[in-house]
Amino acid sequence: MKFELFDPDGELRITAGNLPHWYQPGVTYFVTMRTDDSVPQSVAALWHARRCDWLRRHAIDPCDPGAQWAILRLPAEQRREYQRMFTQRFQEYLDRGHGRCPFKRVELAQVVADSLLHFDGDRYHIGDLVVMPNHVHLLVCLLGDTEIERQCHDWKQFTAVRINRALGRRGRFWQEESFDHLVRSADEFEYFERYIAENPTKARLREGQFIYRRRSE
Repeated sequence: MKFELFDPDGELRITAGNLPHWYQPGVTYFVTMRTDDSVPQSVAALWHARRCDWLRRHAIDPCDPGAQWAILRLPAEQRREYQRMFTQRFQEYLDRGHGRCPFKRVELAQVVADSLLHFDGDRYHIGDLVVMPNHVHLLVCLLGDTEIERQCHDWKQFTAVRINRALGRRGRFWQEESFDHLVRSADEFEYFERYIAENPTKARLREGQFIYRRRSE
């Protein structure tokens, strides 16, 4: 099983919502999907406002779909600052376990894991994954013309129907946008593998409160 990495000289399409989304066919992504109540709206709004302010102070238009390119061209220290202030802090907030945390119920976490693995080897290759109480991290390499935004939408739509039914509720279950990051190097791939493996320990979860799967399994 081969996990292709981002090719800076290859075909690339960039779209932007609240988060930037880069699409390149046949490459590997680190994906985070979170439940709708995993981060309060006030916290998310403050995060976006601070991110926009930081980008403008570094002469980057936060509304430009190519803003991520500009971030990558910043000096190394500024890139580390951005990672620490925004990506790292946001992920740390998820680990605080805000919201209903439905995936502490192992049968609901299994619905998500089974959905992710359903087309493994057909539409994509699944690498390491972890289903946390209120969010999911995974490495996935797309195959053919599979697009990351469409695939995340399909996963969320399929699982939301089944989990809402099991919980006896209706309405939106997942946050609309997922975080998807094109993996750019072998070192970065290994970093995300370690991050996924260590996430339950960092969040102080007990056995049975998460599902972790290595790609070798």
